[in-house]
Amino acid sequence: MDVPLLVTDFLDRARKYYGGEEAVVATTGERYTYDELGDRADRLSAVLQERGIEKGDRVAVLDPNTHYQLEAAYGIMQLGAIHTPLNYRLTPDDYEYMLNDAGVDAVVADYEYAEQIEAIRDEVPTETFIATDADAVEGDWDDFDELIAEADPDYDRPEMSEDEVVTINYTSGTTGDPKGVMRTHRTESLHAQLVTIHHEISDDDVYLWTLPMFHVNGWGHIYAITGIGAKHVCTRGVDAETNLEQIREEDVSFLCCAPTVLTLFEEYLEDNEVPTTGDAPMRVTAAGAAPPESIIETVEKEFGWHFRQLYGATETGPLIGTSATRRLIDEDSEERFALKKRQGIAPLGTEVEVVDDDGEEVPWDDETIGEILVRGNQVMEGYWEKPEETEEAFDDKREGWFHTGDLAVVNEDGLMAIQDRKKDIIVSGGENISSIELEDTLFAHPDVGDVAIIPAPSEKWGETPKAFVVPANGDPENPPVTEDDLTAYTRERLAGYKVVHHVEFVDELPKTATGKIQKYELREREWEDEESMVGQG
Repeated sequence: MDVPLLVTDFLDRARKYYGGEEAVVATTGERYTYDELGDRADRLSAVLQERGIEKGDRVAVLDPNTHYQLEAAYGIMQLGAIHTPLNYRLTPDDYEYMLNDAGVDAVVADYEYAEQIEAIRDEVPTETFIATDADAVEGDWDDFDELIAEADPDYDRPEMSEDEVVTINYTSGTTGDPKGVMRTHRTESLHAQLVTIHHEISDDDVYLWTLPMFHVNGWGHIYAITGIGAKHVCTRGVDAETNLEQIREEDVSFLCCAPTVLTLFEEYLEDNEVPTTGDAPMRVTAAGAAPPESIIETVEKEFGWHFRQLYGATETGPLIGTSATRRLIDEDSEERFALKKRQGIAPLGTEVEVVDDDGEEVPWDDETIGEILVRGNQVMEGYWEKPEETEEAFDDKREGWFHTGDLAVVNEDGLMAIQDRKKDIIVSGGENISSIELEDTLFAHPDVGDVAIIPAPSEKWGETPKAFVVPANGDPENPPVTEDDLTAYTRERLAGYKVVHHVEFVDELPKTATGKIQKYELREREWEDEESMVGQG
């Protein structure tokens, strides 16, 4: 039987079977059942349809992790319109680029961030502007709650195909202009099903939103948590005290986050003795750069949470690999912390291979480095109106495979471990050095709060590793450790050619909203007086 896979099915199912069950704990204090969440989404669909939004039109959402984001996403997609969530930590210039690039017809914005859109509204094609609290926003904005209160919930849902684009997610933009990743009903639906399976999501789960919903639709959790009938606990951002209180009071059982969130929790708990769980057992999935083993050990032994690592990219939904494999990782072994930080194995229905420059799979010897390639149903349709970039992403070493640009090794059980990004590898005297290995080594030093390694120019070696270190005391003028101390620390633990001789103490590292370190900013500053970079990092 051929039945189209549609993202609207997730809320439809929740309303049918869990209509009277609590769906959302809002940041404003309200609690909504799935019937109520669905009704609010229907009314927004009617509002947008009345304003001329049709199937295929783009509607942007600029909102932290509130109930409005969930309502807007489904209200948009029920019309067959294209949900375009925006990173709420960008600048007006960024929004001007994205709104023009996608040709956005309407914007739904949180009151705290609407001014960023107001600043460029005359420079974009958008005609409809809706704010979650219009009275708090300068300019001509309609109020979200007033609109849906006055609206009839009836709207015309068009016929939709699983191959039609339903969402555009903009990449982090760590280099150059961000690209709009097109995702169809089919890619979103299958990815959400994979997330549900591999994260073991069930209808009695309570999910805490620390991961941005705008980031590839919250890794698919706006669908997975909804469709399975679980509960969303919304937030306006990461705050260790507030989030830990939510975990206890709402009996949260699951959250996904960047590793930096776990570090914030760890730092808060060093000074505050509070419970880390409610009545429900807790599990957490982290992604981005893998956290140090010490953090994973703290999460499992001191927080009492079950940890797993996720690996992915906006272009792939994002799930590419996961360390959620209980048969390949002995939960009673101390080795589990090192294994759990690996990017793991491919999910169901997904082909992942680490290949050499000729496109041949590297041996599973945990030594041979290759690039990670992906092929699967959850991989993007392509980049919005960028056919050349799309072709480049899929047809380099192997035609039809998405090329991640990540370099990895594979152990005897098939668990991947990323060594570096292609652009972040350091080429020193002809030797390849992994910046991730050096970062992990330095991060284990008790006086290092955060660290980023980049290639720095060297007359002798071409490139040499340089560390930008946020000291544990937060004071780069008076750090508790010296450059010589850290050089000696790496010399004791690494091969001689990998030793870090150059250290710069800083108060913070440049990061994206999802916690990725923007190394290009550090590289550009370090190499501004050079003609080129040896490794082209």
